[in-house]
Amino acid sequence: MTAAATTAFVLLGNSGGPTAPRALTPDEVNRLAITRFLNYQAGGRAVTINVPNAAGGLVVTGSIDYRSHTGYGVVRGTGRDTSSDGLIRWTATTVLVHPMTDPPAAAPAPPPASGWYSRPLRTSGMALDSSLAIALSLGSDRPDNAALLPQSGAAWVGQDDVHGHRTDIMNGPDAGGKAGTEARTEASTSQTVRYWIGSDGTMYRVQVSIASEPQPVVFDFDTHAYVPVQPVPGATPAP
Repeated sequence: MTAAATTAFVLLGNSGGPTAPRALTPDEVNRLAITRFLNYQAGGRAVTINVPNAAGGLVVTGSIDYRSHTGYGVVRGTGRDTSSDGLIRWTATTVLVHPMTDPPAAAPAPPPASGWYSRPLRTSGMALDSSLAIALSLGSDRPDNAALLPQSGAAWVGQDDVHGHRTDIMNGPDAGGKAGTEARTEASTSQTVRYWIGSDGTMYRVQVSIASEPQPVVFDFDTHAYVPVQPVPGATPAP
C-alpha cells in the first residue's frame, strides 16, 4: 500500500486520537456543499490516484480538466502489476491508453500524436475505470444542495494534515453527482466516500470504497503542478 493510501486511513481528532462521527456544523455543511464546485471553478486540478488491486495496485499521476471532464496522466503499476504502464487519457465514456515500458514521471504536454489505443470506459467491474470515472465526478458546475447533505448521512469524523493543509474529514454523499453515473455504480453508500476538506472548502483528498475491491481508492490533490489537459491529435472517442 502506498504512503498516501496508508495515511488516508488515519482519522485524527484535536488530541491526535480517533474521533467518533458527529453531525456537521453549518460551516462544515457549506464547505462540503461547495468542494466539488471549487474544483470546477478552478478549471482543473493536479491529482494522484491510488487504485488497489490484487497484484499490487496502480498509480495514476496527472491532471483533470473539470470544465471538459477530461483527465490525462501517467499510469504505473506497483508490486507485480506493470502491464498497464504508460500514458492514459479519459473522459466519462472513453479511455485512451499509450503503453510504455518505462513511462516518464510526468505526462508530456502536448500528448504524443500516435501510439494510442481507444476503448470504452467500463462502468463496473474494473477498479481502474471506476476510479477514473469517480475522479471526473469530483468536479461539478454548481454547489451541492447544502440542505440535503445532513439527510444523506454526511458527518464529521476527524481532522488531519494533508500536504501541509489542515483539513476536516467528512463522510459525504456518494461521489456520483451529476457527472458520475459510473461512480454511483461502484460506490455503494454515503459512508463509502470520505473527503478531506480545507477551511475554505478546497478538496485535498478523497477516499472511496468500490464494490470490486476490498481496499478503497485514494485521490490526492495538488501532489504536483497542474498541467492543462490538451487534445490527443487525431483521436476519436470509442463507440
